[in-house]
Amino acid sequence: MKNLSSLKGVLIVLVLAVLIVTYSVHMSNLAKGKEDETAVKTDAVTELLQRNLTTNYPQTPKEVIKYFSEITQCYYNEEYTDEQLILLADQMLKLYDPELANYKSHDDYIQDLKDDISEYKFNNYTISSFAPSASTDVEFFKEDGYEFARIWCVYTIKSGKNYKPIQEVFILRKDSNSHWRIFGWKPVESQT
Repeated sequence: MKNLSSLKGVLIVLVLAVLIVTYSVHMSNLAKGKEDETAVKTDAVTELLQRNLTTNYPQTPKEVIKYFSEITQCYYNEEYTDEQLILLADQMLKLYDPELANYKSHDDYIQDLKDDISEYKFNNYTISSFAPSASTDVEFFKEDGYEFARIWCVYTIKSGKNYKPIQEVFILRKDSNSHWRIFGWKPVESQT
């Protein structure tokens, strides 16, 4: 009887030890997961800022809109410093046609961007995904001696558990270096 009682005691101690070790490992993995999540968020901003558009400019209208959309998604979804926001905005301005880039002063552009981001965050909006048109769906045309491209992109905006697609049409103009620059964009009118 005494052996059975001491065996029960040993089993209880072993079960408790296994539970404690399992709990410790679980908590350690949770903490590591949060660190990894923060690293991924920081990496998204850093990755966009590290692209050198002088030597690595997107080659096609679709690639320009993809990079534009990655920056836009970063604006509304990620955490960053004020300095990083200005650097992201400067990257975005490099994608713009000079006529569009010079439409506002740099300070006004940054302030309008901050206001827009604040409104999105206040309403709990994020851009969950984006999908530019296939390269074969890009419309090319010439006007006033310039080459233009028209391309569509669908953004999926998330608010709580709701998702809403918004389609934008972009016009890009080819510059003297054969780079496609964003000349302007607007939402596509609903066909219903």
